[in-house]
This record gives sequence, C-alpha cells and structure tokens, in this order.
Amino acid sequence: EHRWDSREHMFRESRQDGELGACPRESPSLHSRFTTLTITREPRSKDGAMATGQGCASTSSGAATPTTTTTTTTTMLFEPSGDGQTPQVVVLVGAPGMGKTTMVRKVMVEWGEGALHTQFDFVFCIDCKAIVLPMEASMADLVSRCCPGLQVPAGKILDDQKKILFILDGFEALGFSLVQPEAELSSDPRELKPLELTLMSLLKKTLLPEASLLITMRPTALGSLRRCLKGENYVEILGFSAARREEYFHRYFENPNKADVAFRFVRGNKILYSLCVIPIMSWTICNILEQELCGKKNLLECSQTTTGMMMFYLSQLLKHRDRDNPQVLQQFLLQLCSLAAMGIWKHKVLFEEKEIKDCGLDLPGLLPYFLNERIPREGEDHESVYAFTHVHLQEFFAAMFYVLEDDGETISSLGRLEKDVNKLLESYKSRKDLNVTVRFLFGLVSQKSIEYMGKTIGCRISPRAREELLEWLQGRHRGLSHPGQALKVSEMDTFHFLFEMNEKSFAQSALGHFTDLNLQDTRLTLYDQMALSFCIQHWAGLGSVTLQGCSFHWRDPEAELDVSVPWVWWAGEQPGQVRCAEPLFSMLSRRLQWCRMSESCCAELAALLAEHPGLAQLELADSSLGDSGVRLLCEGLRTPGCRLRILR
Repeated sequence: EHRWDSREHMFRESRQDGELGACPRESPSLHSRFTTLTITREPRSKDGAMATGQGCASTSSGAATPTTTTTTTTTMLFEPSGDGQTPQVVVLVGAPGMGKTTMVRKVMVEWGEGALHTQFDFVFCIDCKAIVLPMEASMADLVSRCCPGLQVPAGKILDDQKKILFILDGFEALGFSLVQPEAELSSDPRELKPLELTLMSLLKKTLLPEASLLITMRPTALGSLRRCLKGENYVEILGFSAARREEYFHRYFENPNKADVAFRFVRGNKILYSLCVIPIMSWTICNILEQELCGKKNLLECSQTTTGMMMFYLSQLLKHRDRDNPQVLQQFLLQLCSLAAMGIWKHKVLFEEKEIKDCGLDLPGLLPYFLNERIPREGEDHESVYAFTHVHLQEFFAAMFYVLEDDGETISSLGRLEKDVNKLLESYKSRKDLNVTVRFLFGLVSQKSIEYMGKTIGCRISPRAREELLEWLQGRHRGLSHPGQALKVSEMDTFHFLFEMNEKSFAQSALGHFTDLNLQDTRLTLYDQMALSFCIQHWAGLGSVTLQGCSFHWRDPEAELDVSVPWVWWAGEQPGQVRCAEPLFSMLSRRLQWCRMSESCCAELAALLAEHPGLAQLELADSSLGDSGVRLLCEGLRTPGCRLRILR
C-alpha cells in the first residue's frame, strides 16, 4: 500500500548489516510518499506531564510554550534535549489519524538503511493494535516470538542493551493496568512473568534499564502512562503545516496536473483546507478526489460535498472498531453530539473530565477517536480537559445532534438540549459562527447521507428536518425582496446549503419561486463556484443575474496577487482551468448585469456571447473597457450566435 494510511501488522526486526533480515520492503514507496509532519517537543518534567495541542491550529496553554519543529528522522527524535541529555524514552503522542504509525515505519526504514547504526544495532517493533501476545512471557521470549528467524539467541542480543530500541506502537491498545506491585517487577530478561509485569518492568527500567524506548499512543491514554516513566521526552504530532499539505497532495498523485487540480479544490474550500492539518483527512480527500476526477473534464463537475468528505473520514476512523453492538455506538454518538452542540451554543471548545464522565463518554474504545485530552502540567491544580480533534469536527457532530435518531432517553447532567432545528436556524440570523454547523445539517439530511451513515457507520439519521430546512430557505429570501419586485437570492450561503444537500429536487423546490440572482462584492472561491454551478443548473426560473464587484478565484484565495480575474477563467493557461462563469450563461434567458468589468475580460465575454443566444440584455455599469475592450466586445456582438437585444 503506497498511500498514507497503510497499516501493516508490524512485528518486525532487521539489522543494518543484513545478519538478521532484509531492510523493510516498503522503503522506496515510504520515501516517495512520506510528508514531513509538524511536531512539538515538550520539556521534561518531574512527573512527565505534558499538554497536548489540537493540530497545527493551536498549542497548549499555560506554562512554557513547547518547542515546535519538524522531523523525518529517528536521530532527531532521540537527539539530546535542552539539558544536553540524550533521552532513553520518547513518547510520541497524537490523535487518531495524525501519523504515529507512519512515523514508526519511517523509523524502521531509516534504521534498516543504516541511518541509525551508530545508535542502535537492533530495533524491535511491536504493533500493539494487531499482535496477539501470550499471557506469560520473558523479554527474551517476546524477542524470539516476534523474530523467529534470529541467527543469534535472543538472550545474547539483550545482553548488549545499550544498542537496542524497543518500539511499542499504539500502546493504549494493550489495555492492561499500569498499576503493578513494585516487588514483582523483573530485572532478568529471561525470567518468565505475566505479560503485564514484563512490559511494566521494561517501562519502569527495572528490566534492560539502558535500552531505549519509543512509545506511540493517543492523548487520552497518556495520564496513566506518565506515572510509570522517568526522564522521558514527549513529542506530539500536530499534523501538516500549510506548506506540507500541498506537498502531500503532490506526493499522493503521480500526475502533477491532477495533484494541482485536487489541491486547488481543497484550497478553495476553507473547511476542508483547515481539516487537512490531520493527515488521514488529507488522505481521505485525495482518495475521494482520485476517483471523482477520473473521467471528469473539470472540478466544477465534481459532486463531492464537504459533508460527504466528513462522513467518509468518519467511516475510515471507525473502520477497525468493534461493530458487534451498534446500539453502543449510537448511544455514544448521541451523547457526543449533545456535548458538541452544547459547546457550539456556549462558544466552548474545552470540556472538563467530569463533563465527559457525566455524559457517559469515558469509553476507552470510542472516546480517543473523537476527543484529545490535555493533561495538566506540574503545578496546575485542575483536572484533565478534553477537546475535539478539530473545531470543524465539533461543528459536524453538533449538526448530527439535530438529526441523529434518539430513543428519547438520552439525558445527561449537562441538561437536555432541545433538538429544535428552527431555533438553530433562527439564531443563525445573528450568529454567523453557526454557518458551518448549519451547512453540515443540510448535508446530513440528504437521502444519500442517510443511507451512507446507516449502512457504513451504523447511525440512524432522521429525515424529519428536511421540511423545516426547505421552508426556512424559501422564507429567508422572501423577506429580503421588496413588494412588487422580483424575488431574488442574494446570500451566497444559500447556495452552500443546497450544494451540501446535493439533491436536484430539493434545490428545485427551494429556488422555484425566485427569478433573480444578485451577489455583490463577493470573492468566489472554487467551492463557491461549484455550489453556484450546481444551483444554477437546477434553477429553472432564473432569468436575471447581477454580479456587482464580484470575482472568481481559482488558485490561492489568500495570495496577494491572486491569478483570478473579475469575470471568468479561460482554458489553456494551466491544465484543468475552466470557464467558471459558463454555467451562469447556460441557464440565463434574459438579462445579465455585471459591474466594474475590466478590459482584460472582454475577449472571454465576447466568446460567451456567441455561445449563449438566450441572453437578450447585457449591462456593464462602471466598467473600464477601453477602446480595445470595446472592439473585442463588438467582435462577439457581430457573430451569428449572438442574439443580444439591449446593451447598456
């Protein structure tokens, strides 16, 4: 598997000189696909406490700010810290999907290629998520069990412990108690003990005290482990920086043109671009777009919504969970969504440990998939606090709260938050921070989403909110139109909502009573253009479009010198570029008003006039066409296909 999310049942050992096995086979593909992750180094403390961040968007609060750096090599993980000491124990922390196992694979590859021959002669990697371990074992037994082809006795290898690195990947999956009697710990690598005691002896350094340890785990499991370790260094994976997100897309796609198109798709969607800080989300989007773009002429034909991407991400996140009891998942999600919605209403992103327990969310098999734990530093007197892996995930689950089927018995100590969709929509008038939640709400109640959530994830979504959403959309724009005037749609978010639902019949019903589209001073990102294109195609009564001071943006919406033009993108300059405004013309029957148009746009406008004979009236107020621009426009007016009657 060449993609980021490759998961091997890895219990592998090899040696740089080739004595004990070959270098891992995935070396070339891992080198070509691996993208540098942003990490933060936490200074060591007496109790090993650390504060986990929430991706690149934020770092921990309180106390000293951690040192942030980037790394791709094991040598940097085990390099001397600020006090000059080389750590023997490194704890690599990260939320699910942040890249912990990928980092471990990178460690194995680099060591197998000789990058670490001065540090370690042997590296033993235990995949705690996949391996079936015996009830009793000595350390020598574990080494022999994982490496049956050893040409040197395991006991002899362990005698030179300074040159050994043990990797425990996904440590929390072992699931045993970390509270063991000190007197029963082992110091002999050949002594047979219960597995818990053998591994606890390794952690406590009574066994092989000079060997090095690399432990990967989720933040929610960190609290109990820190009490077992001494002198450890903590390294947290924060995900992809802005530059690395683009690099990842180019590494994923073999075709640079496809990579460019896919990344522009994400860059034009603020929600998805922000979520791409999480590596598995970047993989999810690349995976979907690879299939979506196959055979498509351009991205405006792409039907993938932000909600659809989120649902697929959720299915990948829960792929390996126990599916034997769907009622447990449904009940857990009900409480999780209630917590998320409560947080959205109260502008709250941090939740206390008591809130988590009172909601019944303290389930180790599910909680780490959704929430990160921030453990208090030494000297802080508060309990652990929790936060969703990303704020957009909290908004997604807040939207789910309103549509997830409830048996009527879900009541927590937080109080029962009323599932009143109309209250949410009414509040949106004054609270635009609810935009993403409302957008996800539309996406979740589409028939496609309801079927996907039920079949793939096991969640029952109610369609009851659809009628309320339809009435709200129809009513909000009627109130903005003056009596006697044509009913017009002038809010861009309406097109976002309809695009997220992505249902032709719903869009037709929502827009059926309106005849005019009026947008002013709007920077249309690629996502905006996709939403607009979808809605116009299903807007039978559209007769007039006014775009005053608007501009289409195809590449980076944040760039100082954006390579967009205020009218239309033309084909030919870069692969994949399209006439973004063309769907506007194809649906028009009467009038187009476009203000502040520049001379450089006239050639494209002239060509489009010839291709759309239905356009009868064109208004170009406050435009700087220039003599050459007017000449180009006249060429379009002279073509046989042009049926324009009025030009202002």
